Amino acid sequence: MAFGEAGPPSSALWEDTSVRSGWVQGTHNMLRHPSAFQFLCDSGALETIFTLQGDRSLFVASAASRLLACMLGFSVRSERSRPLGTDDCEWPACARRIVSYLEASLHSGSAFRANHGLKMLAMVFEQNQEAWTEVLWSRMAGTIKSLLEEEPAQVGHSMADLFLSAARSPVFSCHEGSLWQLVALALKCLPPTQAGLLAQGLLKLEASPEALKTQALRVLLQSVACVTRAFSQTSELSGWLDQPSAAAVSVESLLSSRSSCISLLCQSLAHLEEIQHWACPPADFPHNPLLRATVAVLQVCAGLAVAATSLGVTISRTLIGCSRIQRAALHLLGALSWRAGCEVPLEEVFDILLFYLRSPDTSPAVLKAAFQATLKWCLSFSENAGSADGFPWYKQFLKELMPLLQKRLCSPKWEVRDSTLEFLTLATKRLQGHECFWQALSSSEVPALTEGLLDDPESYVRASAVKASGQFSLIVSARSKVPGFDQNGNSDEDNVAARLLGILSSDSEGFPRRAVVGVFIDWLQEGHPAARHDPEQFVSRVIQAIKGDLDWKVKVSGLELAGAFAAQRFLHYGFSECPYAAAASVSSASEPARLPELLEAFSRVGLFDFLFGALGDCDRPVARKACEILADVKRKIGPGCSRNRGQRLELQGNALLGEAWRAVVPRAAGLAGGDGSEMVSQEPEHALLILEAVDLEELERALGQSSDHLEKSPWSLLQDILSAGGAPEENEADCY
Repeated sequence: MAFGEAGPPSSALWEDTSVRSGWVQGTHNMLRHPSAFQFLCDSGALETIFTLQGDRSLFVASAASRLLACMLGFSVRSERSRPLGTDDCEWPACARRIVSYLEASLHSGSAFRANHGLKMLAMVFEQNQEAWTEVLWSRMAGTIKSLLEEEPAQVGHSMADLFLSAARSPVFSCHEGSLWQLVALALKCLPPTQAGLLAQGLLKLEASPEALKTQALRVLLQSVACVTRAFSQTSELSGWLDQPSAAAVSVESLLSSRSSCISLLCQSLAHLEEIQHWACPPADFPHNPLLRATVAVLQVCAGLAVAATSLGVTISRTLIGCSRIQRAALHLLGALSWRAGCEVPLEEVFDILLFYLRSPDTSPAVLKAAFQATLKWCLSFSENAGSADGFPWYKQFLKELMPLLQKRLCSPKWEVRDSTLEFLTLATKRLQGHECFWQALSSSEVPALTEGLLDDPESYVRASAVKASGQFSLIVSARSKVPGFDQNGNSDEDNVAARLLGILSSDSEGFPRRAVVGVFIDWLQEGHPAARHDPEQFVSRVIQAIKGDLDWKVKVSGLELAGAFAAQRFLHYGFSECPYAAAASVSSASEPARLPELLEAFSRVGLFDFLFGALGDCDRPVARKACEILADVKRKIGPGCSRNRGQRLELQGNALLGEAWRAVVPRAAGLAGGDGSEMVSQEPEHALLILEAVDLEELERALGQSSDHLEKSPWSLLQDILSAGGAPEENEADCY
């Protein structure tokens, strides 16, 4: 039925998309042996695969294209006996049929078929990087050039993908080949939006010729330069571009239309932003001219620029208030902060940021982008300028920033309050050593307003307020400037800790509770007074609040807190990081000597009870995290630390171990054969019995497997076969 002369399309089942998809996948899996491949060629399967290229399901069509590309490579590798040439007679029979199909698609005159052929050709170069692909390119180059010159708009995206797939292959490392000539032609012929995709990909490739990279960079800068030129008689980018007149006319035409203007500018700004994050950007990249141009675009969007040409008037109508362009330009502005030179007028950058932070017309999404850019520029300024004493305008910026934050924290829009809190958390953490920022923040009402938002009606805002309050409290304690000690010696940090613990115990939403545990982990690891004075009591309270939580992420975070506490206690009691190391910081003989103290500390906190309880949790990530922590504890304690040293303990049928298991993990009583009614015991020896008996490494491996290992295993397949055959008793042994 699958490969007969009638072919699978003759079956009514073929109308089901999943059947066609399964047929393609099964056929792909057969391409591992020459005999199976030859069977496919002889059975007429190739014609079916050709038909599936135009399947109504995009998933099936894409899989069929990948299958055909794989068959071409398999045919050339398995059937050729001598180097290939461009003549048909030198190619294997199956490969010849596939190449002929590709050529027919490219010559068809149909944009749909041509695009499909180009995509499949791109897959061929992705999957194969042998010398024969250069011969294939030589054979196809003329047809590709004709398509590029005659129908660039219809095949632009597919053409860009094809060029980039071929350019990544080491076969085309020679810069004098026809590939690079066609790429240069494509940068000129393709519409600006499609040329931008190709240009960005070329700039990423180290193998691209330098002249081609320069041309690609000019393509990306073209639209931004055109906008700045429309609002100013001079433009640094325009002089740097030395652009062809045809490209300028094409870009100006697109900028004259609202939809194409927004699309082109968004794409160009996004590509230029991505370049800033590369480790090795183009050597001659014009950072400072682009920075000035980006500020100019933001000014246009805010209505602060005056048009110098008729095109500028048209662009103004499109860009003023356009949130998409504002977001893209602010992202680029933030990315440019790390590479700007000293000659850049930073006052203009901070002025435009203040405008967007202050403006009531700024949408929440744009405001968030403005906050992100502001933080990046503050970090860049503090790192490059050293002290802000010589920059009074920067101090003034911070003074104006704090009232804006206060206003935004009181916004009726929860998205605005949330974005402001996110900015505040990051700024407090990243700028804590910047005295100007810290003084401005401490003397404002922002910390008090932040604490007030712990009771916000929106759960996202409460979660962000938890993070901001926790971070502020941590930095205050680190700077040894804890304000507000009362007569009993309690500080404001104790009040914050109590409020956060209350949120963890009573908040109905998961986001604030997750945030609280994250703050407590930071406090424990970085020595916040609430955790440093009595870590056992601190961790015990948090664990008790988490035990009954139904949110699996809260429980995983609680386990991370438990793991951090365990690691601290191991160091406190002198345990080396690895008990098996040849040169340990403490002798192995000294480790068991302090083991009772360590176990007593764990017992007072209820650590093992918490970890073993989580080990039986129904949420796999929780059980996996508990298993990971227990395995680490077992590894650090070392083997054979209980009174049953040297004995091999089994969980089933061992009364002592069964009693220990029931005491430590009541929910697992059925596993040990009990009824689970015993009281929970905190005896450390019980925990050691469990640790010795359970193969935690194997359990961790099992918990790390997905369900696929059951559904796609040979055992599952054999069970399906037996089920289909009625599963007679005499055939059950076949499973083994």
